[in-house]
Amino acid sequence: MAKDNPQTTVHSYKQAGVDIEAGNALVEAIKPAVRSTRRSGADGEIGGFGGLFDLKAAGFEDPVLVAANDGVGTKLKIAIEAGNHSGIGIDLVAMCVNDLIVQGAEPLFFLDYLATGSLDVPQGTRIVESIAHGCRLAGCALIGGETAEMPGMYHGSDYDLAGFAVGAVERDALLPRHDIGTGDALVAIASSGLHSNGFSLVRKIAGLSGVAWADPAPFDNSKTLGQALLTPTRIYVKPMLAALKARLPVKGLVHITGGGFTDNIPRILPEHLSAHIDLKTIAVPPVFAWLAELGTLPQEEMLRTFNCGVGMIVIVAANRAHELVAHLQSQGESAYITGSLESRTRQPVVYTGELAL
Repeated sequence: MAKDNPQTTVHSYKQAGVDIEAGNALVEAIKPAVRSTRRSGADGEIGGFGGLFDLKAAGFEDPVLVAANDGVGTKLKIAIEAGNHSGIGIDLVAMCVNDLIVQGAEPLFFLDYLATGSLDVPQGTRIVESIAHGCRLAGCALIGGETAEMPGMYHGSDYDLAGFAVGAVERDALLPRHDIGTGDALVAIASSGLHSNGFSLVRKIAGLSGVAWADPAPFDNSKTLGQALLTPTRIYVKPMLAALKARLPVKGLVHITGGGFTDNIPRILPEHLSAHIDLKTIAVPPVFAWLAELGTLPQEEMLRTFNCGVGMIVIVAANRAHELVAHLQSQGESAYITGSLESRTRQPVVYTGELAL
């Protein structure tokens, strides 16, 4: 019998690149962060085969469940290359829960999936802590998740994130409402920056600039370029839930993600209506002007790729639009009227004026 070659013999899973002990260490390290997200309906510990949620304990009477899943996209590459993982979990939660609130649903619980080539426990802990932070901002419980160590699939420090959120809304409070009509106002709620869309283009333009992630951002000298581009996605759940509970006449919500204004607004519009947006009203953060100039991007491309400073649009009865704006501002949001709904004669989204790029 041939003797084993010590260079090729594998005696354990760890030698194949998967460290079970590191996975167990991560579970223990993140338990305090997970506990910090507890809410009514969810008070279990992580580590079981599934997460539990008691819908009755959450106080619903005739609920409809709403589910959403998403990832962070290539924004992760900047986080990896810049070594900054402190906000990326907020992005993950935001991309899911902001899709729930547009249906009128209160986010109840969240599960995450972290895949990596080799598990780095301190880094994994920071990532999950940022996910827990996002869950606290959204008022939902982090009830479970999965960490997959897959050598050969991911190389070096690369990793990927995915998330899954479930919310609930009373059946008669589902959005969008059926009475969306001509003359309704469009209220814009400001974004925190790029959020988590268009980063394949962002990274390409940043590469052309020659500015390193650790260098001052050309559009904001108070931050490095990496810090500025990694500004976490704003979570709109609590201010919008407050508006709905105050019975303000919110008829519909649009989360401005990939596809920008052009592709997202029509998703909730009846076929006989179009959204007329006055671009001069939009407060455009400097990062978008930098991208447009450096990448020679036309306005049409900006409006279809980025949020351009607007993370959420609210359709509201015109006679109470100013009341909604005041309410949102009292909740710490920057909000303003940006347009209205009119009878459709052309495209579903009609722009007037020019972006301040």
